[in-house]
Amino acid sequence: MRVYLVWLLLVMLTLLTWWAGKAGFSGEGLVAALLASIFIKGHFVIADFMVLRDVAFLWRVLVHGWLILVSCLIFLAYWVGM
Repeated sequence: MRVYLVWLLLVMLTLLTWWAGKAGFSGEGLVAALLASIFIKGHFVIADFMVLRDVAFLWRVLVHGWLILVSCLIFLAYWVGM
């Protein structure tokens, strides 16, 4: 049941992102919200679809560290491009 709720959350966040783009929203606040959405979606994919929720702490830190690194690099690329 949890996987279905997580899937629904992922779909809702994706549709919200699509809607924001279609509506023509822009700006730094939107970028921050989209990066937060990316991080939330990444966490749930890692925890529930990759089934790493109950594995050893080191594996979770390693994979979430990768997610944090990628998120920071995306933010850095946006910030440098401003």
